[in-house]
Order: sequence, then C-alpha cells, then structure tokens
Amino acid sequence: MALVSMKEMLIKAKSEGYAVGQFNINNLEFTQAILLAAQEENSPVILGVSEGAGKYMGGFISVVHMVKGLIESYKITVPVAIHLDHGSSFDKCKEAIDAGFTSVMIDASHHSFEENVKITSEVVEYAHAKGVSVEAELGTVGGEEDGVIGGIMYADPAECKQLVEATNIDCLAPALGSVHGPYKGEPNLGFKEMEEISNLADLPLVLHGGTGIPTKDIQRSISLGTAKINVNTENQIAATKAVREVLAKDTEVYDPRKYLIPARDAIKATVIGKMREFGSSQKA
Repeated sequence: MALVSMKEMLIKAKSEGYAVGQFNINNLEFTQAILLAAQEENSPVILGVSEGAGKYMGGFISVVHMVKGLIESYKITVPVAIHLDHGSSFDKCKEAIDAGFTSVMIDASHHSFEENVKITSEVVEYAHAKGVSVEAELGTVGGEEDGVIGGIMYADPAECKQLVEATNIDCLAPALGSVHGPYKGEPNLGFKEMEEISNLADLPLVLHGGTGIPTKDIQRSISLGTAKINVNTENQIAATKAVREVLAKDTEVYDPRKYLIPARDAIKATVIGKMREFGSSQKA
C-alpha cells in the first residue's frame, strides 16, 4: 500500500465505528516507531507534520523522502497518509502538497468565518485536483502547539454545516473543549455540540488534543462521528521519559542509539495502545 489520502480511510472508520490515529512525527525515531506500530497492529495510520516539525526535519521534501524510504525498507503494507497539521496558509498547504504530502489541514479558524471559507475553498480546489484530502477547523482548540497559544472557543454547529457545504472539505475539526498539550484538570468535551455537528455536517470529525482524554470520552466521541484523533504530547512524554531513564542510569553513555532506541520503543508501545483504544487495529 503506497501513501494515500485520508479520505477513504476516514469514511471507512466513520462507517465502521472506529477512529484512525494521527500521530505527529518529530524526527526519524518517531516515524520509525509509528510505522512499525501500524504494521504490527495492521492499522491505517496518519503521520502528522506540523510546520515547525517539518522545518526541524529539513523541510517537507525531506519528510516525504524519509517516510517513503521507511515504508519501502520496512515493507509497510497498511494505508499511510502524510498530513500537514495546522497549515497556516494556502501557500504552506501548496508547498506540502507539491512536496508529496497526501493530506493537508488548513487552519484558518483564527480568521473571520467568511475568510475561513474563502481560504479553505482555495486549498480544497488545489488539493482535490491532486487527489489530496483536506481538513479544516472551526472554533479554537485550547493549549499550545508550535508556539501558537489559544483559549478554547467552541465551534458553532450552524457554521460547521455552512463551511462543509461551501468548501467540500473531507473532514472537519470542530473545537469542542480539547486542548493541545497536557490537560490541567479533567477534559470537558462538548458532546451535545459534537452530535449536532455530526448530524448537520455529515462527514468524519476530527478530535485534536487526544492526549489525556479518558477512554470513555474517546469511545463516546467515536460513537458521535469522530473518525480521526490526534496524538503527539503523549508520545513526546513517553520518549523523553525513556531517554531520561537511560541517561540517569549511566552517565557515561554517549552513543545516541543507546537512548534513542528505548525512546523509539516507548513511542511504539504508546501508539499501539492508542490504536487499540481507538479501535483501528486489524482495520487496514
């Protein structure tokens, strides 16, 4: 299975009552761990790439070549999408698509509704012509991601319906109380709004900030039409904990493989756990 867009995998997930995980890649080890987990679990997977992480890894072209190389070397057969996470502009989405990304998110949620529709429509037109899927956002997901800080602002169900009809996007991320980064206290998701948006918009919904949300809330979200759940912080925390443990145990270690292999193993174990929780295992 070569790289694919998210469209078919999310339609299948929504109709069969599970969610596909988007796991953000930050370097080689994250990418290795997530692809190996997906193959082992026979699960479709979405590799999320933020603009900051893309820049860190040498640019979108480097990211695509690394992913393609690992898919070939590891003989990955499950569906894999490379997805631009929180694309900030039409130009950034175009750059990712031209580099070989199979999916993009245009996040124009901080603009007026009219401007969001305009920018999103332009991205959809360019992306769909190349077989690339598009995710859009309404409202504000709380917390911090790549230096972008936002307070929670719930998406309006009527606007969600309008955005979907006006732009022809493939999936929608309505802000409904989740946050990027660790939670301070209990997550409080807007399930009533989620159900309303799912009924009105009638396409796969996306839950950002999937780290730290209790399993019962994950399962309820999936039952209400959420077909994509984003996870990054949990993998970062697991990897860093593994590195700290190795270095604390042996201060003489200097070969990076000695601490990056345990980090990779920790990410892989975390991703496998999430795939089982989301119900995507054995769905490839």
